[in-house]
Amino acid sequence: MAVHPQAIAKCLILIGAANGAPLLAKQLLGDRFERPIDGGLVLADGRPLLGRSKTWRGLICAILLTAAVAPLMGLPSRAGVLVAAAAMAGDCFSSFAKRRLGLERSSMSTGLDQIPESLFPAIASGAYLDLGLLDIAAIVLTFFVGEIVFSRILFAIGLRDRPY
Repeated sequence: MAVHPQAIAKCLILIGAANGAPLLAKQLLGDRFERPIDGGLVLADGRPLLGRSKTWRGLICAILLTAAVAPLMGLPSRAGVLVAAAAMAGDCFSSFAKRRLGLERSSMSTGLDQIPESLFPAIASGAYLDLGLLDIAAIVLTFFVGEIVFSRILFAIGLRDRPY
């Protein structure tokens, strides 16, 4: 099995753009256009489906930014759309699972916060990038470590509310 460093880097850049876009949108727009994806739906367990921090604004910004970044790396915009949609699906999956576990909004859950957000788009990007199992594992591991490190940096400079 060969490792494809260039494909791994492209995938990580797209995942980073997708996951960074909602934070950037929050900084630039504040509370404007902040509409929860779940519409405030509360399930039978008394907890929200996803929670108010998963917004249409974040989803749309993730898709737009990642679609704009993809051509800069020689990929079609639709590759960026696919990666962003998969990253946001992973993020929503994590939020859904955290709500079912009774964890607070924006609380840290090591692994659950990083793995779906990187695994889903790494698998999806295989439609445009030559990625094998080792590549996908490298993407998930790199994102896992990178998110923990960068989260602390983003908190230190005031772009995140909590250091994870």
